[in-house]
Amino acid sequence: MKFMKLGSRPDTFYTTDAVRSVSSEVSSDLIIQVKGCRYLLHKFPLLSKCSRLQQLCSESPDSSQHQILQLPDFPGGVEAFETCAKFCYGITITVSAFNFVSVRCAAEYLQMTEDAEKGNLIYKLEVFFTSCILRGWRDSIVTLQSTKSISLWSEDLEITSRCIDAIASKVLTHPSKVCLSRSYSRGGRDDTSCNGTESQRHRLAPKGWWAEDIAELGIDLYWRTMVAIKSGGRIPANLIGESLLIYASRWLPTMSRDGIATSKQATPDNCSDSIGEITSKHRLLLESIVSLLPMERGSVSCSFLLKLLKAANILGASSSSKMELARRVGIQLEEATVNDLLIPSLSYTNETLYDVDLVMIILEQFMLQGQSPPTSPPKARLGFERRRSRSAENVDFGFQESRRSSSASHSSKLKVAKLVDGYLQEIARDVHLPLSKVIAFAEAIPDFARPDHDDLYRAIDIYLKAHPNLNKSERKRLCRILDCKKLSMEACMHAAQNELLPLRVVVQVLFFEQARAAMAGGQVTELPNNIKALLAPQEHDPSKHPPPLGSNTTGLVDDEWSVSGLKSPKSKLSTLRMKLAEDDTDVGENDVQQDGIGRSSKLKAFCTLPTRPRRIFSKLLSINRSVNERH
Repeated sequence: MKFMKLGSRPDTFYTTDAVRSVSSEVSSDLIIQVKGCRYLLHKFPLLSKCSRLQQLCSESPDSSQHQILQLPDFPGGVEAFETCAKFCYGITITVSAFNFVSVRCAAEYLQMTEDAEKGNLIYKLEVFFTSCILRGWRDSIVTLQSTKSISLWSEDLEITSRCIDAIASKVLTHPSKVCLSRSYSRGGRDDTSCNGTESQRHRLAPKGWWAEDIAELGIDLYWRTMVAIKSGGRIPANLIGESLLIYASRWLPTMSRDGIATSKQATPDNCSDSIGEITSKHRLLLESIVSLLPMERGSVSCSFLLKLLKAANILGASSSSKMELARRVGIQLEEATVNDLLIPSLSYTNETLYDVDLVMIILEQFMLQGQSPPTSPPKARLGFERRRSRSAENVDFGFQESRRSSSASHSSKLKVAKLVDGYLQEIARDVHLPLSKVIAFAEAIPDFARPDHDDLYRAIDIYLKAHPNLNKSERKRLCRILDCKKLSMEACMHAAQNELLPLRVVVQVLFFEQARAAMAGGQVTELPNNIKALLAPQEHDPSKHPPPLGSNTTGLVDDEWSVSGLKSPKSKLSTLRMKLAEDDTDVGENDVQQDGIGRSSKLKAFCTLPTRPRRIFSKLLSINRSVNERH
């Protein structure tokens, strides 16, 4: 780092009885008190270079041998005053980026200008500042850091703004043209000076070479520096995001449900304040980082955004900051993991382990993107092929681009559906989680985004085990979100023996599995149309609304717990629905059979004995045979 030496005389200052003096054959005639420290000095060398001291001496009475001057508000402290005093005596002083700010402010206070004497201290310091400090990378950062202790003076002298502009200009400049004063912090290489070759400096400095160094700044100076860098418009958004990640990782503490757990380093201000003050400073730090996030999608990872959101929730950040983070997370939710979404809940109004309301806001933000699944391009009519104009080709190209974007949105919704089902499996273990929250999460995902319901079934099973006190109606509401036709064979086998499920769900599982197996094995060559409609794979088109219940087409039924299509009085399978209704009546929520066998043991017996479903499906086979005989 650069430094400047002024003066040639040896240091003759000494301390006697807590008083600083200078060795001289001439007795002292001036006493100056600076923040509790007393100096015995001489008027001539000081007053010739310090206009402020001249003015104070002329205003104060000279009634004794020593004239006393009080400087209680002296900027920079005792060390800065002594440096200026030594300069007046011609004693050698050393100025570098570490003490430049304090000496410069002290010289300004003493008015050591050119009006007092040519070649005075202020002039020499300004030359050193512009020619050396502002041209060096590390020097600029160290000087900017040191302005924190004398912020008002530094602002008035424009030291802070000039350092920020110098740092921003170096970030926007090719690293081969920057005097780094040392290598970038992350590399841990040997120091590199301005005399190094261009190829060496270029090799040592990657694209984000500046991020580690400016992360040493306090949040207020860091924020101003990042604003200056972003306003240049030359730094890619991903590098801005990387810099914010480095800064947050360095200064934000590790969070827990009880608040601040540990911090990798002290706060940027290196202060030992109370917990409340530290929390307040961390809150300000986090909100400043949020305000610096680039607008471009993907500039920061979804995992980093969710970590910020967790910290914001614990630190009690402003609602605007949390909503902005939730919006940003929702835009790229498909990149998140289940652990990322497990945000601790600190609300006093509920006892849930995780903040599910915040995650629901994120999910809603994702669904607001509103892009439909991909559609097929229009086909040529009547098979005619005509030579297309250039404008038609452009229209087709635009359609392909929109289709590609829509397809990406469709795939992201598939990923988010998988993510939500995994998230439900985690939060379902919470004994305080309301049933309505589970249903709301499950129903927030469109049908086409769940090609199978195995993960959703696991979440339902976990919730039923964690909440054994659910009544019959609540279990029905929960299982209403499950589509038995989308369960795999393994899930069907588990569901058929699951004593926690409502009986209708078990019968539906057995029904679809037996019918699917019969069709696959060739035992049934043809099924009635209403059964085929049940077994047909569902291809949902969000752009199409479901038909009304009164239409002739197969649609939704009033009771979603009966098998679709069996409600029609024309169907000979209506007896199955009647039987299911009888079973529901026989097996109530708290009913116990007269022989001592409860609902649980009855359902277990039903699942283990295949005679009952066989009797039901024998009706299907008989219907099929009668249909074949008619043809």
